[in-house]
Amino acid sequence: MIPLPLARVAEITSGALSGMADPRAVVRGPVVIDSRAVEPGSLFVAIKGARVDGHDFAAEAIKAGAVAVLATRPVEVPAVIVTDTVRALAALAGAVAAAVPSVTVIGLTGSAGKTTTKDLLGRLTARIGPSIAPVGNYNNELGHPLTVLRAEHDTRFLVLEMGAREAGHIADLARIAPPRIGVVLNVGTAHLGVFGGKEAIAQAKGELVEALPSDGVAVLNADDPLVRQMASRTAARVTYFGRGEYAAVRAEDVVVDERGRASFTLRTPSGAAHVALRLYGEHAVENALAAAAAAYELGLPVATIADELSEAEPRSKWRMEVTERPDGVTVVNDAYNANPDSMRAAFHTLDVLGKGRRRFAVIAALRELGEQSDELNEGVGRLAGASGLSGLVVAGPGAEPMLRGAHAAVEAAEQAAVEGLGAGGGPYHRESPPIVHVADAEAAAAQVSAWLRPGDVLLVKGPRAMDLQRTAELVLGRATK
Repeated sequence: MIPLPLARVAEITSGALSGMADPRAVVRGPVVIDSRAVEPGSLFVAIKGARVDGHDFAAEAIKAGAVAVLATRPVEVPAVIVTDTVRALAALAGAVAAAVPSVTVIGLTGSAGKTTTKDLLGRLTARIGPSIAPVGNYNNELGHPLTVLRAEHDTRFLVLEMGAREAGHIADLARIAPPRIGVVLNVGTAHLGVFGGKEAIAQAKGELVEALPSDGVAVLNADDPLVRQMASRTAARVTYFGRGEYAAVRAEDVVVDERGRASFTLRTPSGAAHVALRLYGEHAVENALAAAAAAYELGLPVATIADELSEAEPRSKWRMEVTERPDGVTVVNDAYNANPDSMRAAFHTLDVLGKGRRRFAVIAALRELGEQSDELNEGVGRLAGASGLSGLVVAGPGAEPMLRGAHAAVEAAEQAAVEGLGAGGGPYHRESPPIVHVADAEAAAAQVSAWLRPGDVLLVKGPRAMDLQRTAELVLGRATK
């Protein structure tokens, strides 16, 4: 980060020095909220959470090399005392962003695909100049300013993922580091229960394009009607990405190989180039197009964009991680999070990747879906039950609708098969795939491991709270206690 004396930190955050803090001591970064991540020169921000209070680790942070602690009460070590550490963190990030006038801030949002798109765009901007794009999904009121605070005087691009848990969240994040380019991927069903409907989700996501200046660019998904409508909400110039001819940056002749990786012709107003993604799942095409459209607006040649997209490997954990065990079992770990849209994309990838092989899945009930929770979870269960699986494990609480949907789909498939035999058919002997409910990620791993044989394919996907990545790690033999 940009070096700041403690006196300046106190001024920016409207704080007061405490604990014999030296006003001339310089914070050189990083700014962290986890005392285990402290390095010499750090500023440790003490966040009081539901289960852990960062103030209890203040002395540990100073011992590890932190210059001071940003806190809401005296902590008997050098500190800057503020009223609200989260607001102070935002103020500090805003001051750093304003101190790097040559930086171009690129904000992106959407119901699905934000992190993958951010990873791709970070790779593309790095071809032009020093860029910052966080690993993982630092997209909330803590992660967003922490990412901004990594900026240095020579930073040219900040690629910032913006999430929304309620109306106004994205607008607040945009005030910290005002974006010049805004990318909106899609409006889906993630957090449907929080917002109450897709139109409300679109209203919240559109706060990003409303924050753009008149000389900025809104990069919108032409294939999503709710995103396309956001063009009327911005003063910025609008460019579209997608698969249809309406999109300025689009994918043509999309082909998916036997490993579930897509290739296509990337078409732009100034030419075309071939892209062969190393990312898994056809849905990665939309993420690649969004990143390509933003990079094109920054002036990167289409050939360079295509090369970078073709070389990009999965970067963030537990998102379509495809790993093959020595015995030939393939594990698709897409367990970072889940919603109905991403579930459909994951099962589509499983269908392609597992063609001609036995397929299994471990899933869990989706959350934050509001009044439509039972209906949508039952729909995911039907999707799983109709996917030709050799076995399905549903883990954790709230599984009844998902199990009901899965059983209904299997029964419907069996009935259709019986009826399809006709008068000349013989007896129907197809064995129904087992559908099992277990309590947790560990039990899911034990159950599916009993089924797996060399050459099988396993999909693991569920909401973040279920920790199903542990299921994948156990099956792969990587997990630690």
